[in-house]
Formats: sequence, C-alpha cells, structure tokens
Amino acid sequence: MIFVTVGAQMPFDRMCRAVDDWARARGRNDVFAQIGSTAWRPSAIEYSELLTPPEFLAKVKACDVIVAHAGMGSILTALEHGKPILVMPRRGDLRETRNDHQIATAKRFLALEKVAVAFDETELAAKLDALSSLQAADRISPYASESLLAAVRDFVRGSRGERTR
Repeated sequence: MIFVTVGAQMPFDRMCRAVDDWARARGRNDVFAQIGSTAWRPSAIEYSELLTPPEFLAKVKACDVIVAHAGMGSILTALEHGKPILVMPRRGDLRETRNDHQIATAKRFLALEKVAVAFDETELAAKLDALSSLQAADRISPYASESLLAAVRDFVRGSRGERTR
C-alpha cells in the first residue's frame, strides 16, 4: 500500500491531485491518502481528511512506501519505521506554505540519501512509476541520543549561570 500524507496543518492539493491522477492513469487501487481539510476530493484513491495518531501509525506500519510533503514529522516517522519515503516539498511562491523551508529540507535529506524527492508534479509521476526501486534509509531511534541530551543539559545549565561538569 502507498500511504500519502500531507501532515496535520494544511492540505496540499497539488501533490494529492498528482497522486490521484497517477493512480487513475495506472489503474492503481493500493493508495490511501490523508488529504487535510480541503474542498477537493480524490476520485481514484481512498482518502481521509485527517487521521487520529493511532490511525496514522497503523497506516505507516501497513504501507510499503510513504509519499508526503517535506515536513519533518513525516520524514522522521518514515525513518523511525524503516519506510521508504518520497517527498514533494510545498512551495512558498504557490502559497502552499509561508516560505521555502520544505524545499531546503528536501534538498538536505536528499543529499544525506534519506529520502527521494520530486520537486514538481511531472517528477512526482515519474518517481511514483519507480517506487518499487525505492529503498528505506537506515532506521533512526525515536529517542534523542545520550550525547545530545548531555549537550542540551550542559547548555541549559550554562545559560542559568551554573557550572557544567
């Protein structure tokens, strides 16, 4: 199953329409999308506007691949669960978000070889056609490392004027 998610903050009709068009053209019936609160409705794929956290986790566990906006929550969830992820960043110039932070996120995670990226609808369709070759990146822990926790503790203690050990 292909799980498409736009996150919990806003819809991303451009990406969802492209996936819906792709699924219709390819005769795919194995796509489920969480589309956000939007008036637009897919015609070729199953969908829900929003999912509860347990429903979302069930979709993540059941899917073979995640297709998502380039939100950190979606990317980290895929990495935590060992799922391949194809992201399409929202664009500020199209008023899909306030700025181009998702483009920067997508470029950085692409350079780290943690995600596949489609920067537009044409590229998304081509990458969807090649989903079977998409590999999951190494899994990450859902918890912060001890070294990170120690650095944060030291920083907080230092900012309060306390001596660090």
